[in-house]
Amino acid sequence: MTVALSTRVLKPEKAAIDAAARCLREGGLVAFPTETVYGLGADATNGEAVARLYAAKGRPSFNPLIAHVPDIAAARALAVFNAPADRLAAAFWPGPLTLVLPRRAGCPVSDLATAGLDTIALRVPSHPVAQDILRALGRPVVAPSANRSGHVSPTDAAHVLADLDGRIDLIVDGGPAAIGMESTIVACLPDPVMLRPGGVSREAIEAVLGISLPATTRPEANESAPLAPGMLASHYAPRAQLRLNAAEVRAGEALLAFGPDALPGAQAEAMRNLAPRGDVLEAAANLFSHLRALDASGARAIAVMPIPYESLGEAINDRLARAAAPR
Repeated sequence: MTVALSTRVLKPEKAAIDAAARCLREGGLVAFPTETVYGLGADATNGEAVARLYAAKGRPSFNPLIAHVPDIAAARALAVFNAPADRLAAAFWPGPLTLVLPRRAGCPVSDLATAGLDTIALRVPSHPVAQDILRALGRPVVAPSANRSGHVSPTDAAHVLADLDGRIDLIVDGGPAAIGMESTIVACLPDPVMLRPGGVSREAIEAVLGISLPATTRPEANESAPLAPGMLASHYAPRAQLRLNAAEVRAGEALLAFGPDALPGAQAEAMRNLAPRGDVLEAAANLFSHLRALDASGARAIAVMPIPYESLGEAINDRLARAAAPR
């Protein structure tokens, strides 16, 4: 979907809910209210839509995003719950709590939305407009704050319009957000750890769990293995060594291609093309899944063709550089 020159703003009537669901289904971007802040929504199962979301926000790297679903049953279809997660979901969903859990096999959420991790961040929002849109769409929706990256989080539709007019398709104006602060994030992998304070207090979570809740103190949590938004983005580091800006494919290497022309020496069975048309949005959508596929091919190394730095190309190159770093 091509974003309009001017973003539409609709009141939260049935026609607006239907328009929002239709826009998301077609790969568009829709801002809508939650009880925390306004979220910028994209179909979580559509990698290219997620790439457009990153571009609209000007997000500098591929942080994992929170997938929003209408109820616990929908969350269970995407992730594996343990006993602490069950207790927290029962106590605080719908509401301003995000749980980071193991991603279930066959989970349809795009690899780009989870930053290539084997975990997924999930939330069930309580705002009626968010609920209506999620149920009308019938798919999980990633929805980081609806603002340009680095700007103050938006708590009403006017804030969203000031930041994103012309960059997104639609805003559903449901009035001011009630809480005005992002969700609390707790990982249950398997023990509960608070990753980000937010709309549910530490004390309330501890009361439900019956334990003191540690904050993550691992130095690597913000550098190489973050699990959720609000932490420096993780990279997916394949077992095979990456060789960047390759001009040829050497013996034993697979190829991560970009553009219409493959490199000399490439073997079709060990090649994935991020974007045959040279489109960096398409390349972003395919990045993590193609790396996984080439890593599974058994190649000892992966040659990576040069990727331009325009638009999301900077973030793609950042992720590749992290994946290629010595380990």
